[in-house]
Amino acid sequence: MTAAQPGADAEPITLALPFHGLWLVQNSPARRVPSHGTDLLGERYAIDFVGVDARRRTAEHSGWGALVGTEPPEMFFSFGRPILAPCDGTVVARHDGEPDHEARRSPLTLVPYLLGQRDRLQQGVAAIAGNHVILRLDDRDAYVGLVHLKRHSFRVDLGDRVTVGHQLAECGNSGNSTQPHVHVQAMDSADLSVARGIPILFRDFSEQSHRTSGFRSRDSGVPGEGSVVESTAARQD
Repeated sequence: MTAAQPGADAEPITLALPFHGLWLVQNSPARRVPSHGTDLLGERYAIDFVGVDARRRTAEHSGWGALVGTEPPEMFFSFGRPILAPCDGTVVARHDGEPDHEARRSPLTLVPYLLGQRDRLQQGVAAIAGNHVILRLDDRDAYVGLVHLKRHSFRVDLGDRVTVGHQLAECGNSGNSTQPHVHVQAMDSADLSVARGIPILFRDFSEQSHRTSGFRSRDSGVPGEGSVVESTAARQD
């Protein structure tokens, strides 16, 4: 008999998208589980979002760094965009001070960086998560983490109670991140070193598949890999 996977029998947690504007979906649990290839750090059902423009570009220009080297995080659309609370809850963990390092799109820098993930994991949670905030849900004994935030951009402190849409921080490129993006996950503990992932759904968003040119409205679901999403609630505001 195959052992049950962590969180497999847990009721999914429904969240709002934690941002305004257009974002590209990467490492979606709609494609595979574990979405990031591991159950460590509560990541089993985690999802990544990268800010883009209407042409699906992550940055306006591609410099030489995109081909052979690194690029400053400031050149990416994601960097500095507001990151919002995806649920009502309380801030139970907050880590700041990790640098927003150079971005890597070039295979010459990307491959060696990815090969160094094991070493970063041995350095501890901060080396992987970077600047991050964890919320405890109001209506359930569960937690939501938002990871890779911009250094010194936090708008909340420990113990603060937030509601959906409250700005938490800004998108950054801290921790184990190859370009600015926000990583979102739900879990059963605020301690990332022992947390187990819980499935998540998102509500009230529009989604453009990488195979189509139009957006379709979704009341609830998990965005597909390579799709672009936008909060429909944000469009109505």
